[in-house]
Amino acid sequence: MPRWEALLEDRPLDRDPARSLILPSHLYTSPEVFAREREAIFFKSWHLGGHVSDLPEPGSYITAAIHDQGVFICRGKDGRLRGFYNVCAHRAHELLTGTGRARVITCPYHAWSYHLTGELRSARGAEALQGFEPKEFCLTPVKVETLGPLVFYNLDPHAEPLAPRIGGLLEEIESHIPGFALMRRVEAGSSVIEANWKVGVDNYLECYHCAPAHPAFADLVDLDAYRSICHEIHSSHIGRKVRPQNKAFDFDPEAPVQLSGFWWLWPMATVNLMPGDPGFALFWWNPLSPTRSEQIYISYSPDGQRTEPQERARSYSGNILSIEDNRICESVQRGLASRGYRQGRFIVDPERSEISEHAVHHFHRLVAEALGI
Repeated sequence: MPRWEALLEDRPLDRDPARSLILPSHLYTSPEVFAREREAIFFKSWHLGGHVSDLPEPGSYITAAIHDQGVFICRGKDGRLRGFYNVCAHRAHELLTGTGRARVITCPYHAWSYHLTGELRSARGAEALQGFEPKEFCLTPVKVETLGPLVFYNLDPHAEPLAPRIGGLLEEIESHIPGFALMRRVEAGSSVIEANWKVGVDNYLECYHCAPAHPAFADLVDLDAYRSICHEIHSSHIGRKVRPQNKAFDFDPEAPVQLSGFWWLWPMATVNLMPGDPGFALFWWNPLSPTRSEQIYISYSPDGQRTEPQERARSYSGNILSIEDNRICESVQRGLASRGYRQGRFIVDPERSEISEHAVHHFHRLVAEALGI
């Protein structure tokens, strides 16, 4: 085989991140690969939906979506959380939007209604139909699981439980976020980025780019003390030394939270903690196409109100840090389409310091495993 043809072949990931190349570029641009991810990753993984405080009483519901599949999760009269595809069994109209509370689930199109357990309650005009069986028109369930106060859903009816695969994650988060289980929602929002979902995850999982791309963050967090630790299907990214006086936002040196904490869970969920902030944020990517993703966030605080320290942290995160990251990701996506790029090389040092990309390698291996490549 001529040398130039050999160079065009994908080279597999090495188990050792210090010896490994990065996933090849076509895995970030190919419609065929995206279609494989749809079935092998999006529709078979556990996805973050919210916090149990979003579902405080019977009838409370939240909505979510993974790619083109909308779901809602509600609390029944028996106190149980149940999830369903967000689609009416009559003519496929979406049932719910946003968050709220409903005694029954009523379709806004033709007013078919459903109990909180998913059974059909009423279908106008069906009383006179011969052979109409209400049990044949129940809502289609999706699996729901809680990890402490976090609520997850999975479209795969045969999915294995999530908790056994993420031992220690909840305990670590709770040790760094006082009152994690008792927080209340402050706000939620979303935006669209012109980049593959994996580009967003890649960027989140390393701080090699922090000093050149986020100068204010590098002044806020002492990067010499920033470390990433990988587990089976999650990783933690902790900056244990921070500077209360810095270029990002000042915070009280006596505040309970004196570190930065970022936790990622396969495939695209994150929990984010900023120094001095008494609350936290949930964040995830929803893949829309091979080159476009929706970014969703929900912020929480101890009483559901935005405090002054939280306002400063949120202002920096939303108006500076996220914009810097979005520009990076969109530039990378454009570069991935270049004929001048194929596969890069991970930077990994023996100390697994702040410049090390071993957590990105960990993510790439999970992607490769899921896709069978």
